[in-house]
Amino acid sequence: MHRYLVPFIVFVGLVLLFVFGLYNDPKLVPSPFIDKPLPTFELPGLQDPATSLSSGIMKGDVAILNVWATWCIPCRQEHPLLVDLSRSANIKIYGLNYKDVRTDALAWLEKLDNPYQQVFVDESGNTGIDLGVYGVPETFILDAQGIVRYKHIGPLTVDSIRTVILPVINELKGVQP
Repeated sequence: MHRYLVPFIVFVGLVLLFVFGLYNDPKLVPSPFIDKPLPTFELPGLQDPATSLSSGIMKGDVAILNVWATWCIPCRQEHPLLVDLSRSANIKIYGLNYKDVRTDALAWLEKLDNPYQQVFVDESGNTGIDLGVYGVPETFILDAQGIVRYKHIGPLTVDSIRTVILPVINELKGVQP
C-alpha cells in the first residue's frame, strides 16, 4: 500500500501546480521596485561609448525606461509603438540596450528610428539583473523623482499602451483623461 502512496501524492502535487499555472498570468510577476527608487547605475551611452550616462538623467519628469535588444523578436514588434509613443505622448523614453552588440544596436535605431532620449549600454547584463529584468522587452514607468510606478513585462501592444501605459503616465503627470 505504501509503494502507491508516494507516487499518488507526487501526482496530486503536479496536478495542483498545473492547475495553478493555468489560472495565473506569467506577465504579472511583481516587481520589488514598485513604489521604490529605480536602482542607480552608470553605464556607457550607445551613441558615444566614452560618455558615461547615469540613471539620474531620468529624474525631473515622468519617464519610461525600455529594456531592449536587437536579437529580441518581440522588441522589434514593439519598436514602432515606442516610436509613435515618443512622438505623440510628450513622454521621455530612455533605452537600456541589454546584452547586445553596439554596432547592431546603432544600425537598428538608424533603420527603424530612434524613440529614445538616451540609450544606456548594458553589455554584461548586470544592470538588467539589478533592475530585476526577467527578459526583454520590459518597460518601467518612473515618476519625476525616479520612483518606479509601473513595470510591464513583455512587448508593449496598442492595447497595453492605450489601457495601461498612457493612463499611468497621465495620472503621474496630473492630466485628466
